Amino acid sequence: MKYLSVSEIEYVAHTLAKELMSWNEPIPDFQSRYPNKLEACLAAPRQTFDKKQLYPRIYRKGSILFYLIIKDHPFQNGNKRIAIMTLLYFLHKNGKWLKIDNQQLYNFAKWIAASDPAVKEQVLGAIYEILRKYSINQNLSS
Repeated sequence: MKYLSVSEIEYVAHTLAKELMSWNEPIPDFQSRYPNKLEACLAAPRQTFDKKQLYPRIYRKGSILFYLIIKDHPFQNGNKRIAIMTLLYFLHKNGKWLKIDNQQLYNFAKWIAASDPAVKEQVLGAIYEILRKYSINQNLSS
């Protein structure tokens, strides 16, 4: 399993979100992010309890990563857009891709943002199902 670093988020996900998804709402500079929040989001997929992974396999790891970047707001603005790019990059690094309409994915991110934290497990389940349904294998050898 390949995980993401803060520098990868800065140079890949944040940059892509800023260039491709700024629309009429600019994304602030990466340095304006809230200290330690992004690091906590990136650490979550690696968490263990009693020597067992809390989020086994790629779709569970991707689900918690996507959820936390949206809900924990590590950035002043653009969290949903950066979360989308982060998720896509995470999947790409692990040989997967999402074959889903961009607007559908963004609407899903907006739904997650509006969700009640009390139903976190159900939302994580919905993210997992979207990832499972729309993920395809990438040919990384070409």
